[in-house]
Amino acid sequence: MQPISTAFFDRPVLDVARDLIGTTLLVDGVGGPLVEVEAYDQTDPASHSFNGPTPRNAAMFGPPGHAYVYKIYGIHWCLNFVCQKGSAVLIRALEPTHGAHLMTERRGRLPARQLCSGPGKLCQALGVTIAHNGMPLDAPPFQLLPGEPSEIHTGPRIGITKGVETPWRFVLRNSPFLSKPLPRQSAN
Repeated sequence: MQPISTAFFDRPVLDVARDLIGTTLLVDGVGGPLVEVEAYDQTDPASHSFNGPTPRNAAMFGPPGHAYVYKIYGIHWCLNFVCQKGSAVLIRALEPTHGAHLMTERRGRLPARQLCSGPGKLCQALGVTIAHNGMPLDAPPFQLLPGEPSEIHTGPRIGITKGVETPWRFVLRNSPFLSKPLPRQSAN
């Protein structure tokens, strides 16, 4: 199976976000299929790029196909995949299928559905830190593998105060590994 190249990300963020569902993300061989992501672009008031480049969001204005990592609440890392200028996809959840023993060591003895069911949990389970910020997604420690076509549902994003109604959250229908179920799952 041919890994996904950085060219995959040089497209509108909504197209990339939708196409990422089912894609397998591995960081040093640990990870699994993506089941939940959120899209953000520079026109979106909830996006870190809305007010232009800063030292924190510089990766969002760099080349597509690179990681944008930042900390929220002063404790949790979040992993994003940079798309076209000023846009990125937040990786919210995956199904832990590769290296579950390492994820369990990093996160504690939790049920599999709770190992990577949220952006902070996912980064802790995969060992993602600020050291990964700006790294290309088509080179170690990252590996992205194409997935099978899936039934994707959309809904409002989580944990934001601006652009709350924007339906830019994409999930794998009926996945038990989501950070939070959609209010009502509508296929798109």
